[in-house]
Amino acid sequence: MMDKLTQYVRVFNHFDENGDGKISPSELRQCVQVIGGELSLEEAEVVVELIDSDKDGLVDLDDFVRFAEEGEEEEKVKDLREAFKMYEMEGCGYITPKSLKKMLGKLGECKSIDECQTMIARFDLDGDRVLSFDEFRVMML
Repeated sequence: MMDKLTQYVRVFNHFDENGDGKISPSELRQCVQVIGGELSLEEAEVVVELIDSDKDGLVDLDDFVRFAEEGEEEEKVKDLREAFKMYEMEGCGYITPKSLKKMLGKLGECKSIDECQTMIARFDLDGDRVLSFDEFRVMML
């Protein structure tokens, strides 16, 4: 199986039709059209401008990889938010020992309130005896 960087390089090279090591707005537009999307040249220029770190009007491999990684990170955070909502059942924005016990029970793990308090305490960074989303994220990563 290919590592992630190798996959990024292959996709980048596919976009970089003239092989100059950069993706131009027109190359980006053409690739989007190949996969069935629509992107005007002006829209492609805006996308390139957003991604382009050295402001030369082109996307190099480092820019491309950074953009792809940020997209993956956003997806991970979205998934974590969904998981957090499953554990945070009381509508308070926190995972409490009671809500943790309830969710673990649904998953087939019987834990006491004391055991849930101990689990929470390991990742409770601010000492409020509940888990915020940020603390949950630290625990899951």
